[in-house]
Amino acid sequence: MEMFDALDAPTALTRRQKLLACIATAAVCLEFLDYFLIGFIVTFVSTSWHLTFGQSSIILLSSGIGAIGGAMFFGRLADRIGRRPVFLTTVTVFTLATAAMAFTPDDPTIGWLYLAALRIVVGFGAGGLYVVDLPMVQEFVPAAKRGRITGYVTAAVPLGFLLGSVMVWLLSDLIGWRGILLIAGVAGLFLLLIRLTIPESPRYLARNGRPEDARRSVAWALMVDENTLSARDVITTESTEATESAPTIRELFAYPRSLWLSTITNLGAQTGLYGIALWAPTLLVMVLGIAPAQAGMYMVFVTLGALAGRFTLSHLSETRGRRFTGMLAAFCAAGFIIIAAMVGDAYIGGVAVFLLAMIVVYFFAEGGFAVVGPYSGEVWPSRLRTTGMGFAYGIGGFGKVIGPLGLGMIVGSNNLVKPEASVTDLLPAFGYFAAWYALCGLAFMILGFETRAKNLELIDAEIESRRQKARVLN
Repeated sequence: MEMFDALDAPTALTRRQKLLACIATAAVCLEFLDYFLIGFIVTFVSTSWHLTFGQSSIILLSSGIGAIGGAMFFGRLADRIGRRPVFLTTVTVFTLATAAMAFTPDDPTIGWLYLAALRIVVGFGAGGLYVVDLPMVQEFVPAAKRGRITGYVTAAVPLGFLLGSVMVWLLSDLIGWRGILLIAGVAGLFLLLIRLTIPESPRYLARNGRPEDARRSVAWALMVDENTLSARDVITTESTEATESAPTIRELFAYPRSLWLSTITNLGAQTGLYGIALWAPTLLVMVLGIAPAQAGMYMVFVTLGALAGRFTLSHLSETRGRRFTGMLAAFCAAGFIIIAAMVGDAYIGGVAVFLLAMIVVYFFAEGGFAVVGPYSGEVWPSRLRTTGMGFAYGIGGFGKVIGPLGLGMIVGSNNLVKPEASVTDLLPAFGYFAAWYALCGLAFMILGFETRAKNLELIDAEIESRRQKARVLN
C-alpha cells in the first residue's frame, strides 16, 4: 500500500500518533503558560517597582516582538532543514529564557529592562514552536481527523493560561512569581527529553529525496512493518521538485490568496486576542476593584470558556468546515467584545456581568484559534507549509504589539498601570479589538476555501491548479 494512502486511510489514531499529539499539546500549553505569565507578573511588580504605563506596556508587548521574528525564522528553517530539529530547538529557547526570568534583579531600574529583554527571547522561541508543531501533527495524522486533532492541540493555549491562573492563585503567596517561573522552566526541560522520541515528518523527508526514511516515519506512526508500505509514487512525484531549491519568502507571493488569507486572519485574531488577554488580569483588577490573586481566580473561569470554545470549534471545523467555523468565531467574537465593554461593573446575583461577558468573549475569540492556527498551515502547499504559516503568524504577531499597545493608548496614562479605568474608557478600546475580529471574519468569508477531509496531497494539487489559472488570467 502506498505509504501516504496508508497514513490517511485509518479512522482511528495509533498510540504513537496520540503520543505526538499529546507532546505537541503539552508544548503549546507550556509555551503559552510562559507567554501569559507576564500578565500576572506585571500586576505584582507594577506597584512595588513604581512602573509607568510605558514601562508596563513594553514588558507586555516585548514577547510579541520576539514572536514575529521567531515565527518567520523558524518557519522557514523547518522547511529547509526539517521539522524535527526546529521541533527541539524552539522549546529549548523559550524554556531557558523563562527560567532565567526567575533571576530578575530586584532593582526596578534594571529589573524591568531585564524582564523585557528576556520576554523577547521567550517570544522568539514561542513563535517558532507554534508554527512547527501544528504542521508536524498535520503531516502525521489522517486527513479525516486533521482539523479536529490539530484544533485540540491548540486547546493547549487556554489550558496554558488556565494553568498559569491556577499557579498564581494557589502558589503566588507560597513561592512568589519567581518560583512559578522556575517551575515552568523545569517542566520545559522535561518536555524536551520526551520530544527526542519523535522522528522527522514523513512528508518533509519525501519531498527532500529521502523516501526510505519517510517510509520508516510512516511505519513508526502507524506501528506497522515498513516493508508493508510502498514509497514508489513519492519517489516519482514529490521529491524531485522539492530538492531543486530551498523554499524562500519570495515564493510565498506566488500564492496571493493563501498569503492574504492566512496573514489577515492571523493579524486580526492575534490583535484582538492578545490585546485583551495580556491586559485581562489588570482589567479585572481595574474594573472590579479586586486583588491580583483574586483576578487569577477569576481568570480560571474565563479560561474555561476559552477551553470550551477550542474543543467546540475544533469539532465544528471537522463537521461544518474551516471557512464556516472561522467566520462564526470571528463575527461572534466581535459582537461579544462590544457587549463586554458595555456592561461595565454591573452585578447580577452577586456575579460580575463583566466576568460573564469575558467568558463568552474568550469562547469565540480564543476558541477561534482552533481554526485560525491549523488552517494557516493547510492553505499553503506542503513544501512551503511552515514558511507560509511562519510568515503569516509572524505578520500576525504585530497584533501582539499593537493589541496591548492599542488598549494601553486608549485607557492608559503616564501613571502606574491606570487604576481608574472606566466603562467609558473600555468601549472605544474594545471597539478597536472588535474591528480586528470583524476583519478576520471578512477574510474567511471572501478569501477562504475549504480544506476539510482532503488529504494534503489533494490540497497541494488544488492550490497549484488555482495558481496556474491565476497566471493564465494575468
